[in-house]
Amino acid sequence: MASTDQANQTGIILTTALASFVTGYMFGIFTTRGYLISPALAEERRRYRNDPVESEESDIDEDDTVLDHAPNWANGLDADRKQGLKFGDSGVAEKRRLMMDTSEECKLVLVVRTDLGMTKGKIAAQCSHATLACYKALARADPSSPERKLLSRWERFGQAKIAVQVKSQAEMLELRGKARAMGLTAEVIQDAGRTQIEAGSMTVLGVGPGPRSLVDKVTGELKLL
Repeated sequence: MASTDQANQTGIILTTALASFVTGYMFGIFTTRGYLISPALAEERRRYRNDPVESEESDIDEDDTVLDHAPNWANGLDADRKQGLKFGDSGVAEKRRLMMDTSEECKLVLVVRTDLGMTKGKIAAQCSHATLACYKALARADPSSPERKLLSRWERFGQAKIAVQVKSQAEMLELRGKARAMGLTAEVIQDAGRTQIEAGSMTVLGVGPGPRSLVDKVTGELKLL
């Protein structure tokens, strides 16, 4: 009697499993073919299946706008281009190449405003602030990043610093924008106003440390202080 009951239970289980399998299989077939979805969605799926395969170039914006994400320095140039990154005036490709070129000298340029009438001592103090600000900006990067390697390179080879001049805040801000667009560190110092000049005055712009040829594209035409 017990054997008969056990056989009946086994048969019920097998029958239920088989019925579930068949039902699930048929449900999947009907769903895939669009029988169980709305007509609009089914039409959209049919159009998608009939569309030609997109080329790799479709990953890049047709209007040549730069995507709002940073380049992956671990990738090659081809991978960045496929992700939509553009390499033009921004200097991204140039920076990558110069980052890897350990033979090129790195330098920090300190752009000083001469229209504020600062004394030599005041200028020296403001340049010190700018140097430290640029150093901290690069030091915050990941130890394995190109920025930190660039900073180490600058430290090992003399920590070159050049002082140049501009005659207005507008000119200084324009240089900062140009430097940052090229991927360079660019920090502006604003004075606290305790001594010679008005509080909040922008006194010195630090550009770099960065590869000499890249920094020169921003500050190369300025006069030495």
